[in-house]
Amino acid sequence: MSPPHLLILGGTAEAAALATALSGRLRVTVSLAGRTGSPTLPPGEIRIGGFGGADGLAAWLQANAVDLVVDATHPFAAAISAHAAEACAQLGLPRLRLQRPAWQQDPRDRWIDVEDAAAAARALALLGGRCFVTIGVQELAAFAGLLEVWLLIRLITPPKTPLDLGPHELLFGRGPFSLDAERLLLEHHRITSLVTKASGGPATEAKIVAARDAGLPVIMIRRPPPPSGPVVDSVEATVRWVADEIGER
Repeated sequence: MSPPHLLILGGTAEAAALATALSGRLRVTVSLAGRTGSPTLPPGEIRIGGFGGADGLAAWLQANAVDLVVDATHPFAAAISAHAAEACAQLGLPRLRLQRPAWQQDPRDRWIDVEDAAAAARALALLGGRCFVTIGVQELAAFAGLLEVWLLIRLITPPKTPLDLGPHELLFGRGPFSLDAERLLLEHHRITSLVTKASGGPATEAKIVAARDAGLPVIMIRRPPPPSGPVVDSVEATVRWVADEIGER
């Protein structure tokens, strides 16, 4: 009898840790969106690329005899999370959302809570100055009209096409980032504000602490709500859920 087949919708450190924890215990396939060049590949079978919406994902799940799904994508990957919820509902497959804990606001933090990148750009226009932007490449178009604000934009890899933005500089790097390095970055570039997503997790939290220590305002794009269904915030809880599901078969 073949072992149960788990699909992990990945691209995060949590997904990689989960694949490592479950390697050898069942058949594991990790799906990556393929937007980041030279990704670090976790153990297990690897699938790269989109599915073609909820129906495409449902068809893939059926064709590959998947028994259960863990959605361990980035907290802002709302589309694939919604597709996973719909596809698993169609097929009656168990699905769990693994979502890293959110950052907790400190009394010293000067967070400006906004809904999306467009709202972040409007808030930044009021602040002016020199801003450190860490929201990825896909939503940078919202900042195209900020000709009076200088942007330091950190990305994992260079963009495929030139960015249609006002004055800016690109910086490339993959977390985790140390607190000392983030403090030096803010000081060296004379940063006066930060725009980021409420991604959570330790890999990029140092910039939040550095901005706090420097007394800088942080324009924080809030997380989209996850689809309805069970949600956990740790790899350990996910492993227990998988074990319970396997035990039921």
